[in-house]
Amino acid sequence: MTRPEEQLPDLSALQQKLQIEIDEELLRLALTHRSFAYEHGGIPHNERLEFLGDSILGQAVTVKLYREHPDLDEGDLAKRRASLVSSVALAEVGRTIGLGPFIRLGRGETMTGGREKASILADTVEAIIGATYLGAGGDAATALVLRLIGPLAADPARFGAAMDPKTSLQELAAKLGAPAPAYTVAESGPDHSKQFTATVLVGELASAEGQGTSKKQAEMAAALEAWTMLQHA
Repeated sequence: MTRPEEQLPDLSALQQKLQIEIDEELLRLALTHRSFAYEHGGIPHNERLEFLGDSILGQAVTVKLYREHPDLDEGDLAKRRASLVSSVALAEVGRTIGLGPFIRLGRGETMTGGREKASILADTVEAIIGATYLGAGGDAATALVLRLIGPLAADPARFGAAMDPKTSLQELAAKLGAPAPAYTVAESGPDHSKQFTATVLVGELASAEGQGTSKKQAEMAAALEAWTMLQHA
């Protein structure tokens, strides 16, 4: 008997949104978070597909930028690529296609809002790209990447924010008449492998989190997430 937490919406609906046709078992694997796998006897989860999808994503975006911007040097191309493959950007993609309800999460992650967490959404998008590569081939996977990131690449404001998210957020807060962004940072993990989680508050308008391997990186991720939220509020 299928338990409630194992039930999923119709995956054909997600395939229609993504404009892909791949085996549902492969897609289901891409949607399986490690927390769900742990609670169900250590079944396979999506992290290997995420690893594969990350490489395909990076290559597709790199080629797109190289071809479309012959006037940009290596540094500017790298910054644009970073803004399009970041967790914040991929999480936005996930929210746009309504990905959250399709993700298989453990009870703890579900209760703490895991379906809206930027890191989980971003990782799942990458896993879906990997699953598309395995199920439909490289051309289909590249086409999927270009469809997903196309709207982000067409937004020039995104590149400015991604290159200096803290300044961009501060300027946007001032424009909206809100207080200056306030950051708090927590750290976890052993000394040789610390992880930082930053939270930024912009008055009562926005609250966002970001993760990174340094305080600065975490704050930048949080700032970009908050900037994105306010841009689409």
